[in-house]
Amino acid sequence: MDEMIEVPGGMPAFVARPEGGPRPAVLVIQEAFGLNNHIRDVTRRVAAEGYVALAPDLYWRGGKGRTVAYDDLGQAISIMQALKDPEIVTDVGSAIAYLEQQSFVRADRIGITGFCMGGRVSYLAACEIPDKIRAAAPFYGGGIPIDKTVKLKAPVLAFFGEKDGFIPLSFVEQLRNEAAKQKKQVEIVVYPGADHGFFCNERASYNAAAAADAWERLKKFLATHLGR
Repeated sequence: MDEMIEVPGGMPAFVARPEGGPRPAVLVIQEAFGLNNHIRDVTRRVAAEGYVALAPDLYWRGGKGRTVAYDDLGQAISIMQALKDPEIVTDVGSAIAYLEQQSFVRADRIGITGFCMGGRVSYLAACEIPDKIRAAAPFYGGGIPIDKTVKLKAPVLAFFGEKDGFIPLSFVEQLRNEAAKQKKQVEIVVYPGADHGFFCNERASYNAAAAADAWERLKKFLATHLGR
């Protein structure tokens, strides 16, 4: 089953979940383009693997339900840049608090994944709410806060594309080096020839082989660290 809800405080969120429970939960964080059909589809796919999946509308403070077409990158970036990290962390925390209160959720087994902007948010949240997040899997997160890596407690599986014009490989190497320096469990996967947005089948940059491999790795990662 899936539905739109509002978590306490008023933030909308799309929830998909299997019958029964309690089950582990996974937050699915939107791209810069908003809580659109692609993110809802990913949320349903995560739920089909046996998790309660929740995708919060992180744009809600400036107007609920805002989405931007994939060919309007400028507008997406404009909306995204209006977000403030403290409010993002608060909103992710509210989504986690909602999940913790549900009888069908295992409150001690909550993970997070996200795409594009959501990849950065996934890493940020894992650093700033380390006692609540058991696993984090950011996809092509531009501007991941490498300086906060020291706060990490959860294992991280981070996906990048070799040809990503927004995230240079030098940045990926910085993340790898900092994780090693801080002795954090951060696995990084870089797909040769893949561009930014390679997981999204609604974008021109979609890479079917990379997306399929990343999905299998994500499933294994979540099952290992959250169970089912």
